[in-house]
Amino acid sequence: MTAPIRVLAISGSLRRGSFNTATLRAAADLAPEGMSIEVVALHGIPNFDADLEAAGFPPEVAALREGIAAADALLIATPEYNWSIPGALKNALDWASRGGEGSPLRGKPAAILGAGGRLGTVRAQTHLRDILRHNRV
Repeated sequence: MTAPIRVLAISGSLRRGSFNTATLRAAADLAPEGMSIEVVALHGIPNFDADLEAAGFPPEVAALREGIAAADALLIATPEYNWSIPGALKNALDWASRGGEGSPLRGKPAAILGAGGRLGTVRAQTHLRDILRHNRV
């Protein structure tokens, strides 16, 4: 028997009633046998600051990075704010991408989705795709 596929699902929305977070929860409920999907929130992650990084990753950042490293794949749901991804998601990716070749994002398969907006968050998804490609996800 093989180990289950572990997917870390990240919502770019901090809103309690977020459609994107709800979509990730639905994905977790509908995950096929042999796959687990853990939905994580980005609350409490401080703004990226190289001085904080030099002192060691803050606990919320360390937890996110450890979750990404332990996952087999990522599922990221993003709303669209001003034709791009929310600041909280960009900030989390800034923290997660640190470490060059040692970044937990490096080589991690990822899928992107989005709920809401006139065009279904296509512009935000395009921006997010570019960020992930830059980090060789």
